[in-house]
Amino acid sequence: MTMATQSAPPAPPGVPILDYIRRTWAVLTRTNEELASSAADPKFHAPADGRWPVYVAEADVRRVEEELRGAMKAADFQKIRIRALPRDFTRIQEQGLLYLPRPYVVPGGRFNEMYGWDSYFIQMGLLRDGEVALAKDMADNFLYEIREYGKVLNANRTYYLTRSQPPFLTEMLLAVYRRTHDVKWLADSVSAIDKYYRYWTSEPHLTPETGLARYYDLGEGPAPEVLSSEVDSHGRTDYDLVKDYYRRHRVTDYDASKFYDSATGQLTAEFYKGDRSMRESGFDPSNRFGPFSADIVHYNPVCLNSLLYLMESQTAEIMGILGREKSAAEWRKRATERAGKVNRLMWDGERGLYFTSISITISSTGGCAVTRF
Repeated sequence: MTMATQSAPPAPPGVPILDYIRRTWAVLTRTNEELASSAADPKFHAPADGRWPVYVAEADVRRVEEELRGAMKAADFQKIRIRALPRDFTRIQEQGLLYLPRPYVVPGGRFNEMYGWDSYFIQMGLLRDGEVALAKDMADNFLYEIREYGKVLNANRTYYLTRSQPPFLTEMLLAVYRRTHDVKWLADSVSAIDKYYRYWTSEPHLTPETGLARYYDLGEGPAPEVLSSEVDSHGRTDYDLVKDYYRRHRVTDYDASKFYDSATGQLTAEFYKGDRSMRESGFDPSNRFGPFSADIVHYNPVCLNSLLYLMESQTAEIMGILGREKSAAEWRKRATERAGKVNRLMWDGERGLYFTSISITISSTGGCAVTRF
């Protein structure tokens, strides 16, 4: 069994947990040398020829193909097929892995993808354990994703190209910088920071009614990974179970007719938009925004806007490190403006809590969800 498919065994009795963690980093690390194993996706059937597709940004195909030929065993290279990523993601007919240049750590032995906000918590552990180079690799992969795929992805598979996850980019960059003090590396990240920030602060993620952000997957229809892999012993997908729930229960959290057509027994396009966007939130599946979080696109979550405030504040810090005081002041202004909107729309002084706001009506939900980062 190769490194790319191993699962971490339980810590043997009597073995100190920190020693176990140090040994397990290698088990959970995926590299391009083992790409043939990482490319295989248990959520989908193997291609007819047995060669799993690995997608690469169109302009980078030749360079990456040469790099992988040199890094992989010849027999392993024959198990993958390098494909140029189409500019229009909807043209992808066969789902596959998205190339990343550096090694990364997965959140568990059954995974082969580098996940979004999971990677922040993984990086915290790496740095705590002195694995600075690997922690930097994780950050470098996110910078690559932004430059080549448009954003930090939910994970590096093609069916995740339509969404991100809670933004921890600047936190990860500063964490590495505080260990390496590499000013040039930090300066080189600025364009990616700005591009990723625009992803969250432009429509459709921006809600003009509030000036705040929401989760919003850019794709349409059922999530491919749900149709292919989230199936119970009776052959029912999660979506079949959702339809059954709507048939059997009266929903009072929202107008269920927006998400389920009782006449046809089918889920609506708006349900699928909400389902996909719930996955961008990282809380999947959950009922934070009503059953199945179907109504999520109508909310400005406290968590997301708090993280964007942190991103704005930390980008100001980065600009200060780089000696760009004018830019630092602009980023501090953005953070101050966001804090004002959050305090005005979400703070409940009587209860001493922030509540997620409903972006369409600009009112508080009154619902309480606690998240600790």
